[in-house]
Amino acid sequence: MLDWVKLVVVLINYFVHHSWTISSTTTSINAKNHHVQLGLFPPSCERIECPTYDLIEAGKDYEIRRYNSSMWMSTAPIDDISLVQATRTGFLRLFDYISGENYYNEKIEMTAPVLTEVKPSDGPFCASSFVVSFYVPKANQPNPPPSQSLHAQKWGETYVAVRQFGGFVSDTDVGKEAAALSASLQGTVWLDAIMNSHRGENTTMYAVAQYNSPFEFEGRVNEVWLTFDKYNDAVAKSGYMRL
Repeated sequence: MLDWVKLVVVLINYFVHHSWTISSTTTSINAKNHHVQLGLFPPSCERIECPTYDLIEAGKDYEIRRYNSSMWMSTAPIDDISLVQATRTGFLRLFDYISGENYYNEKIEMTAPVLTEVKPSDGPFCASSFVVSFYVPKANQPNPPPSQSLHAQKWGETYVAVRQFGGFVSDTDVGKEAAALSASLQGTVWLDAIMNSHRGENTTMYAVAQYNSPFEFEGRVNEVWLTFDKYNDAVAKSGYMRL
């Protein structure tokens, strides 16, 4: 109960202070996810910093992006049966970090997205493993404040297959969105690249990117990501644009 109270208090204080839009809509909250128009630029990225990427290809129901080198602060793996609960747990640790609970006692600006990497379990009643990450602002990337409970992840150039969906993220729908992304990539060189990059893994790992404050009820943008190593032949055949 204390964790829930803390979550509500810190989110209200932080998101209001940092001008995240709080919708005044009277529409009831609909927890059912729905596919949104691909290529929608998350409105939150117009207000706070987001990682930059090159758009390699826009296919049917998917995008291929190349993310530039970046730094992320990440939790240790969190074992849980719920992505939603694991993300809450991880976000509380990340919130403490950006609020100054780090070795430099330094406050750090909020960014988007909050990224939850998922290693699915072998069964429906087994705990999956989740790592929740915060994109470090460019101003802090040369020397991100260290933390006892978090670790820094240095991303090199990273390729990602992306599917966007709206609504509030729920445990019942994230697996369906990941499967839909995989289905949309069937017959492409990108799926081959993904399979080659994760060869030998027992389960298919994916990530869920959430861009919105929990108090935004409309215009929500979420993404499911499948990462992979550089695939030279495919990239060479694709025109791309920087975003």
